[in-house]
Amino acid sequence: MVENRPLLNILTHLVLIAGIVFLCFPVWMALVASTHPGEALARSPIPMWFGDQGFENYRQLLTGGVPATGGVPVAQMMWNSLIMALGITIGKIAISLLSAYAIVYFRFPFRMVFFWLIFITLMLPVEVRILPTYDVVASLGMLNSHTGLILPLIASATATFLFRQFFLTVPDELVEAARIDRAGPLRFFWDILLPLSRTNIAALFIILFIYGWNQYLWPFLITTDQDLYTIVMGIQRMVNVGEGLPIWHLTMGTAILAMIPPVIVVLAMQRLFVKGLVESEK
Repeated sequence: MVENRPLLNILTHLVLIAGIVFLCFPVWMALVASTHPGEALARSPIPMWFGDQGFENYRQLLTGGVPATGGVPVAQMMWNSLIMALGITIGKIAISLLSAYAIVYFRFPFRMVFFWLIFITLMLPVEVRILPTYDVVASLGMLNSHTGLILPLIASATATFLFRQFFLTVPDELVEAARIDRAGPLRFFWDILLPLSRTNIAALFIILFIYGWNQYLWPFLITTDQDLYTIVMGIQRMVNVGEGLPIWHLTMGTAILAMIPPVIVVLAMQRLFVKGLVESEK
């Protein structure tokens, strides 16, 4: 076993490197394609190294836009997606924290009934709720608005359930100590529960931000104003250009730009997530 350990380590590293190459190759091809003119991607073989049109392609995307998407700059679509993703993420976390806090620490009639009603919504697919939600949003005059993009998606039964399960693990001694110190419900929530929940918040922030950033069906239904297009809608419109040829070089460039905010969020929140785990172990 000892003699075979170096060979096992080498094989493990080779498999790891092969996995990284396999996962990163599509991203590499998209990045390379975004630096070439459209004609270069229509010929064989497909270029495997960077071209000389990268600056021009990204300048056109960020400032001038693409006719297939109505001429909306990608920077504007990324801004719309960022507002939507942050609004959904912050709204879901805030509402879930408060609802879980109320269910665990307050004694009011039918509180478990309300919890199970919230939990049952997990069994309803999004498509089942699309038409009723659209009707409500339309009746309130929130079509073609950031409020309409965000507000119907900020409730989360999953996050409520996760925070409830975490609050149930908080020792009762902390609650008693807060009562002795004459800390009210809001102070106990703000000074004790929120710091203890930062690991959960960081993990949920990553998941919910990516969920909000990748939303397509709901923005597609309620937005007809081109200034409210999201980045995912823009990519879809670039690919489906009707009878024309897809503008793959600009589509790949848009896909690369669309990856940047989620990657930044994952890297930033990962540090907080790991820090919370280390401190909780201490």
